[in-house]
Amino acid sequence: MRPELLAAAALLLMPSALAAQQVAPLPAPVTAPVPARSGPLSLDEVLASSRFHAPQVLEALARVRGAEGRVLSAQGAFDTVFSADVTSRLTGFYDGQIADAMVMKPLTENGGYAYGGYRISAGDFPTYEDQNFTNQAGEFRAGAVFALMRDRAIDSRRFARSFAEADVAIAEADQLMVAIGVQRQALAAYNNWVAAGRRLEVYRGLLELAEARQAGFKRQIEEGAQPRILLTENEQNILRRQTLVVQSEQMLAQAAVALSLFYRDEAGNPITADAARLPPGLPPVIEPSKSGMDPAAIASARPDVRLLDVRIRQSSARLALDRNNFLPKFDFKVEASRDIGAVGQGGLSREGTEGKVGFTFTVPLERRAARGGLAQTQADIEAVKQRRRFLEDRINAEVSQLLVAVEATGRLRRIAEDEQDRALTMAAAERRRFAAGASDFFLVNVREEAAADAQVRALDAAIRQVSANAELAAVTADLDALGL
Repeated sequence: MRPELLAAAALLLMPSALAAQQVAPLPAPVTAPVPARSGPLSLDEVLASSRFHAPQVLEALARVRGAEGRVLSAQGAFDTVFSADVTSRLTGFYDGQIADAMVMKPLTENGGYAYGGYRISAGDFPTYEDQNFTNQAGEFRAGAVFALMRDRAIDSRRFARSFAEADVAIAEADQLMVAIGVQRQALAAYNNWVAAGRRLEVYRGLLELAEARQAGFKRQIEEGAQPRILLTENEQNILRRQTLVVQSEQMLAQAAVALSLFYRDEAGNPITADAARLPPGLPPVIEPSKSGMDPAAIASARPDVRLLDVRIRQSSARLALDRNNFLPKFDFKVEASRDIGAVGQGGLSREGTEGKVGFTFTVPLERRAARGGLAQTQADIEAVKQRRRFLEDRINAEVSQLLVAVEATGRLRRIAEDEQDRALTMAAAERRRFAAGASDFFLVNVREEAAADAQVRALDAAIRQVSANAELAAVTADLDALGL
């Protein structure tokens, strides 16, 4: 092979070493600041922790990054492609040698492509390879192919790109659904933990009353003012109330473990909240947004509805591709080339600039594949639309039910608190009467335990109200209320 042809071939092949594209690293997920570990544990602290560190949320974020990676892969169909070819005859009558290189760039708004190239030849070629001859300095060429019918508006490359971009939207909607579900469970776990702590306080207070009364009974029995059986009866009350305390301690410990699934440190490790971090009051009531009760607004905010909308858009894009496959393939080609340098062995016919245009036409005669794909896609779109319709109806029904529950639990809480106030008043009055000798021990116990039961019922009513409002916030996708 001639040295100058080898050098030209080496220059042509050199860009292939630069073909590898560098992919920018995906951004790391944002992490929350390190929360404080002292003082009462607030709902906001738990929601912030679960938002950033719950494994389910991190898994969903990883799926989003995976979908973004698929978009990058789909965009690779539009990458510029460099190709080179070198041919040399080693034996035989002819000694023709040729080096050819081309750069091709797919068009992003058409199914065609543009290209440019350079080739250079030396030696002699047979007449049936006359097109290989170039002038001594080679030939430059440039051209393009444009789709005029099939693949003009959409083709498999652009469909794959739009489908991958829609997959990102689906992954983001799924991530938001997961986040809402996690926050919903975190709210319930926090409410149960606080309720268990408040319930333990009620039963400890009830136990302290009986224990304080025991010392007085011992003194009165020693003085002969009360029968000894009264001491035994109070011991029975103490044991019964100790049982309630131990059961409540167990429930508090279990609630703390359940809460640790959502309350985590910056490394994502579960934290079991200590009872000392119980807040002084009950969890806050999330007030529903009046403007957010509009069915259209709820549907636009719900990620599961948004996900189905994206599915419909994906199927619509596939429908356009199926309709595109019905069209005949009709492409327009244009190319210009020019040889440079001294006249080569091909003669003067290579001199000057050469321009060419052309058309290609292809059409399948039966098109059964296109008809089958079109029917399948139309059926898929109808199925997703019906699924979306039912989902909207179900959401509206859930919202209506929860609005009733929010109003009813608010009223029940007020009634239970009124009952609690009266029961506490009656218990205090009965203890004063017993101290004055105007009541008996049995009636005092009945009043105290009735007051404790009323406190627990008021607590349960308050938690039901808080839970109903939290459920409403989750169903309406109130991201502010959910700490998102």
